[in-house]
Amino acid sequence: MTTRGTLRLATRGSDLALRQATSVRDALAGRRLDVELVEVETRGDQIRDELIHRLGKTGAFVRALDEKVLDGDVDAAVHSMKDMPTEGLTELVVAGVPERESAADLLLTPEGTELKNLPSGSVVGTSSLRRKAQLLAARPDLTVEPLRGNVDTRIEKLLAPTLQAEHERRVDANRDEKGEAAVPSTKGEEFESGDGDDPEFDESIEEWFDGLAEIERRALERDLDTEYDAIVLAEAGLRRAGLLHHVEYARLDPAEFVPAPGQGAIAVTARVDGDATERIRSAVDHPRTRVATTVERTVLAELGGGCIAPIGVHAKLQGEHVHVTARVLSADGEREVAANRDLPATDHANAAAEFAASLAERGADDLIAEAREGAEE
Repeated sequence: MTTRGTLRLATRGSDLALRQATSVRDALAGRRLDVELVEVETRGDQIRDELIHRLGKTGAFVRALDEKVLDGDVDAAVHSMKDMPTEGLTELVVAGVPERESAADLLLTPEGTELKNLPSGSVVGTSSLRRKAQLLAARPDLTVEPLRGNVDTRIEKLLAPTLQAEHERRVDANRDEKGEAAVPSTKGEEFESGDGDDPEFDESIEEWFDGLAEIERRALERDLDTEYDAIVLAEAGLRRAGLLHHVEYARLDPAEFVPAPGQGAIAVTARVDGDATERIRSAVDHPRTRVATTVERTVLAELGGGCIAPIGVHAKLQGEHVHVTARVLSADGEREVAANRDLPATDHANAAAEFAASLAERGADDLIAEAREGAEE
């Protein structure tokens, strides 16, 4: 297809994916290019009840978009870089890597509790093998349970128990004031507001409900199979979705709680021989982010872990060197191979491959093979 007119960008239809694609569209529009977003449903969107690592080969959220590029239906595709398979397709290239958001993970709790202060036995939700292994490595006394859904759905699941308990307290207090029998209720639409002031609360139930954010109202009405004391999400996703101010959180230090390769970064793929490739690169590419994420993805590619093993790799360009930290863990977090190194920025990709080889020799290969066997069972 020709790209002399409007550039067409494929994106997933989730709110977060659309926000990411919109940021790319705006950058291209700043170069006086007309851009259209094309929503595409992916395999990861279709199989909503499966955990990420059960979806098969890495790329459950990626391949459908890239196929649209290869078929000529669109000019480029916008991805969360951490979702992209490292092997890639030879006909495609990462045409643009915009400046990265924070790569850190956040621990979300109703009160902003730090990881070390969570009570023993607390239930923490995550869909990530890496996060689960690192949580258990730091706190083997925690219970880590699966957590699926888009960003706002996961936050609703965290907020629901506290909000529903608060609503029941207000309902009971209001009924006690009226001398009525208490009737348990956890649904926002079921409450009846009192006409007078409640002596236990500064506002009526109706006033309290009206003051809730939309995401809190949805949480109030949510049925739960699991009640989470905490969940772990990427800071970048929360910021891009505009949800960070709705939650209390503690930031997990990337030097210790090592992020997934490419976390917080966006990648725009296009055909190697396509007309759009250079336009995208000149408009959105951020060289420092490209260097750091190239190191991370090179380490992951050389180790061959994909999404089947708990692997964290984080790199940062510092002057003439790229400082990289890596952790490869067993699923239960009891064993790991970890290291950090300063790599020469001028030869960062080859140096990253050598760094990965040293991790493999120290036992990372064994942990990854073990994870692969477990995934095939």
